[in-house]
Amino acid sequence: MSENINVYQPAVAFLTLGCKVNSYDSEAMMEIFEGAGYQVVDFADFADVYVINTCTVTHLGDRKSRQMMRKARRRNPEAIIVATGCYAQVAPEEVMAIEEVDLILGTQKRRQILDFIEAHRQDQSRSNFVSDIMAGRDYEDLTITENKGKTRAFLKVQEGCNRFCTYCIIPYARGPIRSRAIASVVQEVKRLVDNGFKEMVLTGIHIASYGVDMAEDVDLMDLIAAVDGVPGVERIRLGSLEPLLLTEDFVKRLAAIPSLCPHFHLSLQSGCDTVLARMGRRYTTDQYAEIVDRVRRYFDRPAITTDIMVGFPGETEAEFQTTLDFVKKIGFYQVHAFKYSRRKGTKAADFPDQVDEQIKNQRAQALAQAALACETAFLKANDGTVAEVLFERHHKDGFYEGHTRNYIPVILKTDEKIDGKILKIGVLYNKSELHMTGKLE
Repeated sequence: MSENINVYQPAVAFLTLGCKVNSYDSEAMMEIFEGAGYQVVDFADFADVYVINTCTVTHLGDRKSRQMMRKARRRNPEAIIVATGCYAQVAPEEVMAIEEVDLILGTQKRRQILDFIEAHRQDQSRSNFVSDIMAGRDYEDLTITENKGKTRAFLKVQEGCNRFCTYCIIPYARGPIRSRAIASVVQEVKRLVDNGFKEMVLTGIHIASYGVDMAEDVDLMDLIAAVDGVPGVERIRLGSLEPLLLTEDFVKRLAAIPSLCPHFHLSLQSGCDTVLARMGRRYTTDQYAEIVDRVRRYFDRPAITTDIMVGFPGETEAEFQTTLDFVKKIGFYQVHAFKYSRRKGTKAADFPDQVDEQIKNQRAQALAQAALACETAFLKANDGTVAEVLFERHHKDGFYEGHTRNYIPVILKTDEKIDGKILKIGVLYNKSELHMTGKLE
């Protein structure tokens, strides 16, 4: 009789900070570990390896990253602690000064993570593998074969940014534009469709620049058309877009893509032209307003969402009021309001007239109130309409939650199992919550 032999399965835990691109990178690395026999556990659990995928958009991201590195060491003093992501890329010396960290990867060489870990096991030396991101020209093809526990699949299609806005550290953390081959994207989309996914979200650091680095003459529209051509894809949603991408021709072609969701996240940053100029943004508020009008001509009730920064160096009360007025004029669906964070290495870090933190807080609150009024108005404008809803989550109380094509959350109570299904639903504005209540048509 053979004996049962328990083989130890090593565990890895991830903590991901920041954007959807970071989340994609983490999931891709998880699959690398799983392929090598690791089990992925919660970051709060005991693990043999902890990977902290860091963010550096704000100083709070830096601080949280450092806290998580130290917390991981406390959970298992013998674990291997790996720092990757944007903060590790732009400040490797700072991260090396954190004695709890064993390995630093930055935003490159993630596919080699297991090799670095095995080398560390052999020699126990702390190592910094961060290299010059500006010298990188090849797209690191991290891929995901299975989006765990999700209905909407995020696909990273592009890396890097060449805009160098005066406040932004990301080009220094992510490097120049590198685009993922269309064939690679399509292959991943086919796998996701086979796994039951109906909606694909194309994301990257600056997806408007997709294709500019490639030898062949392709752009973002070519990529969207290729994804739309995969049988089984019912929805395509786009990540944050550079507003100037949306020319008359581009929007007209987008409107002809059957699966394209009318949800456009057009990064604004400020509703005041003088602030936009100091930020190094390449459009004016008049141009932005014209682009929004164009989108609304081609799409029925499109969701226009955006990011706006308050407290940029030199921002006066009058300039901030101009931004508030512009927000109300555009009538956004949602606004992500955030405070300017001084980032060493950016031009704006050395600008005069840095705004007091208390003033930033006051402006962020005022902007949030204006944004809430806009969101409420958008939901009311969709009250009583019939919409296609992709249901994504089931709550224990019998409710399902999903989103319309223009990204309105809808709650529906039903005994039918509908997670992962797209249904035509009558949507009614819920006055007590920022969502719609659904009724089966």
